[in-house]
Amino acid sequence: MDRRDFIKKGSLALAGAGLVGPYISRAQGRLRIGYIPLTDCASVVMAKELGLYKKYGVDVDVSKEASWPNVRDKLLNGELKASHCLFGMPFSVYTGMGGPAGRIMPIGMILNFNGQAITLSQEDFGGKVGFREISKVKAVVDGLKGAGKNVTFAMTFPGGTHDIWLRYWLGACGINPNKDVRVIPIPPPQMVANMRVGNMDGYCVGEPWNEVAVREGVGFTHLATQDLWKDHPEKALVFNQEFFSKNVEEVKAIMKAVLEASRWLDDLKNRKEASKVLARYVNAKAEDIETRLLGVYHLGKGLGEHKYKDDYMLFFKNGEVNIPKYSYGVFFLAQYRRWGMVKQVPDYLGISKKLIAKPLFLQVAKEMNISVKDDDMKPLRGFIDNVVFDPNKPEESIKAYKVREV
Repeated sequence: MDRRDFIKKGSLALAGAGLVGPYISRAQGRLRIGYIPLTDCASVVMAKELGLYKKYGVDVDVSKEASWPNVRDKLLNGELKASHCLFGMPFSVYTGMGGPAGRIMPIGMILNFNGQAITLSQEDFGGKVGFREISKVKAVVDGLKGAGKNVTFAMTFPGGTHDIWLRYWLGACGINPNKDVRVIPIPPPQMVANMRVGNMDGYCVGEPWNEVAVREGVGFTHLATQDLWKDHPEKALVFNQEFFSKNVEEVKAIMKAVLEASRWLDDLKNRKEASKVLARYVNAKAEDIETRLLGVYHLGKGLGEHKYKDDYMLFFKNGEVNIPKYSYGVFFLAQYRRWGMVKQVPDYLGISKKLIAKPLFLQVAKEMNISVKDDDMKPLRGFIDNVVFDPNKPEESIKAYKVREV
């Protein structure tokens, strides 16, 4: 299937789903939307490949970026009007941990649930810790430290999703990420190479860089992030504040295009073709993308294969994935507090409402006839440590964690 046939086929599928509407020219000038080479950039990329930005009247270039700090800087200075982005980044920046404090980077929608993983070094952990065996991790870490090793784990951006999942996992293992190990930031495409030369003992990142480590024999998949928290928010569509505030119709057009692509991606019959397209954008083999996109995880040496049935990477799920909830923001701010990343009690709900554009998303969903249940601020469940997080009582919820700084 060539690209023209692929786009035609995708457009017909969208039409059958009742999502394709008339082309209305609204935007003026070409808009740059960024992405990091990860599988979960799929909806932003496929909106371009399927001609959906054009259908909604915006002329878009998708721009591959080198790192999350690069994305942050270009969103703040307006070089990027929007980007595939870590959900936690706007909160990290606003609190001053990951950028200039007080700067607003509006979150328009969630791009995906699930689909990240924690990869452990085959050399240091192989044969000692298995799939989901969190009870064995601390003993191995203690042994490595006892042998004089400075145990190091990598994530992609301070306060971002990978940072929080890594810290959450360490806490569930009985390890304090601030005192017991070292946590460093490394760009996603550089994870495997850094592990190969021994710069870290484990990392948390998105696909396909966990699958690549398995294929190259460098690391193994200890668990996927849906094992830490089933159906967790992961990447978000984040905007430049000035563009967001002055160009509402263009913002809505971009969101509609990405929503259509999200629905297309959640039809598993389309994921094989999507993997072939993503391979060009991510610079990885299509097979390394396809397997985990379909929920099939090759775990690594001696661990076999695991098939996720309903909690692999999700992009739409009838809009449930995409609604940006204030409770997610409260949760991230509470994790910052848990680990002493912010010292004072933040205005949990106020900051979340300032950064998360839920009213606009609900408006877009209504215009697209997508019925989304707004059940925000209910207790969050499904965590590996069985803690129930109540976004209405974040400070009390923090006290439920056995390992914490406050």
